[in-house]
Amino acid sequence: MANGFLDIATTPSVRAAQAANGSAGMYDKVGQHRRSDRFTRTEATFIAARDSFYMASVSERGWPYVQHRGGPPGFLKLIDETTLAFPDFRGNRQYISLGNIADNDRVSLIMVDYPHRRRLKLYARIEARDLSADADLAATLALPDYRGVVERAFLLRLEAFDWNCPQHITPRFSQAELAPVSARLAALEAENAALRAALAEKEPPA
Repeated sequence: MANGFLDIATTPSVRAAQAANGSAGMYDKVGQHRRSDRFTRTEATFIAARDSFYMASVSERGWPYVQHRGGPPGFLKLIDETTLAFPDFRGNRQYISLGNIADNDRVSLIMVDYPHRRRLKLYARIEARDLSADADLAATLALPDYRGVVERAFLLRLEAFDWNCPQHITPRFSQAELAPVSARLAALEAENAALRAALAEKEPPA
């Protein structure tokens, strides 16, 4: 098994494209083919905070399919240093990803931290799991306060990961991330209104 993300990604046609565009050998020189088939504490912390990610699979006809997956922060669980799992919530019931992985278990994930402009991408092998037959996994993935209907679990075996540069990531903030700012703004507006009222009481009549 290849140990580096670019060891997997850099095919002969990719090398030809690099050569044609003047970057042949550039990543070899800066040591980019590093071992990245084990999650560290850095990745674990990043993954635990995510409330969504994008997952690409490939159909039997060779077409890629990218699906957005979301849930409460931490719905994507780090099981161990090479394994991830997440509950498959019922959606529009097209089951395109589910069908694709039945034929080809290779997937690619991209996770983005928009406020801090960080991006993690990875290659993995995926399998669907019946949670009614795996009580331990069901307990690990349980989200009692979330209304999503869980149909199954997906287990991912890491092949390799890589951190992307922050270039072109526009900072975006969720409602939860903006809640402290909104609360502070409301407090300042209330304080401002109180001060205006107090000043109005002290003003002499016209």
